[in-house]
Amino acid sequence: MYFNKQEALIFLLSFLGFTCCGQSLKPGLSGMGPSKWLTFRHTHAPGKVYSFAGLGNKSFTDEEMYVRAWIPAVHKEKFTVIVGPNYRTEQLEFKSMGENPVASMEGWNLRTFGLDVNSFAKLDSSSWLIVTSHINKSGNFAQLSASQIPFNYTVSASFLRKRSANKEIGAGLMMNKSYKLTFLPVFIFNYNYSDRGGIEMMLPKKIAWRNNLSPSDILYVKAESVTRTYYIDNPLNNNPAVCRKVDVDMGVAYNHKLGKYAGVELFGGYRRNLSNKMIEGAIPLKTSGFAATFELYVQPPSFRKRK
Repeated sequence: MYFNKQEALIFLLSFLGFTCCGQSLKPGLSGMGPSKWLTFRHTHAPGKVYSFAGLGNKSFTDEEMYVRAWIPAVHKEKFTVIVGPNYRTEQLEFKSMGENPVASMEGWNLRTFGLDVNSFAKLDSSSWLIVTSHINKSGNFAQLSASQIPFNYTVSASFLRKRSANKEIGAGLMMNKSYKLTFLPVFIFNYNYSDRGGIEMMLPKKIAWRNNLSPSDILYVKAESVTRTYYIDNPLNNNPAVCRKVDVDMGVAYNHKLGKYAGVELFGGYRRNLSNKMIEGAIPLKTSGFAATFELYVQPPSFRKRK
């Protein structure tokens, strides 16, 4: 893979976290969801309908499979860095009769190869500097080579302070480059209003109401953004075409720990589409609807230091 100056700068910002940030005594409140060392997820969102000139209305089901593994890179007294290589494959499964006008987006050929870097620096007994980044190449790798697909990336830096044992507040700035460059403010608010209930906010990513049914069971009512950008072959141009969608998943999630080492999380609800950029000539008729996710995760192993 080759990097231009802008992409090299993003990689540098990502890995600067290795020298300045960490996870010892990391932020978070009691009752929040368990850490996920390995994640395996499948998402199913049927009922997408687009209109194409000369072909009429066509129906699709959006399906996605995702896997990520967190690896500790630096673990010091006041800082830690963890990296998370991840892989996603997605398809628009054709549900209508006749010719498929978006065959390039079927057959699990939409793939994403990415890397997350999360860093936490403990500044004092109650505050942290959090630096996170995500970089990927995402597109139809059956038609395009890796060198033809540009990088997508997101970098954010936030300051977080724990006001009490049950409240923490933070703010920062996020920069995202996928199709176009955008800057967004970041707001973090975690609050336990009782021994069994809490509110978790990390805007613009998600907002959730949490109820701890038991030490092993958590119920969420949440809204979470889902953004995808893919590059596909463009027969009319040497430059790849861009397909992009921005959704918000709103619904109920249930998390159950399977002992000390694993767990499952189920989600069902409504996927509201906010913007949709398909191939040229595709007119969106129905881009919102039901969405369901099944997730299996493995919790981080615990290591005890020798005395």
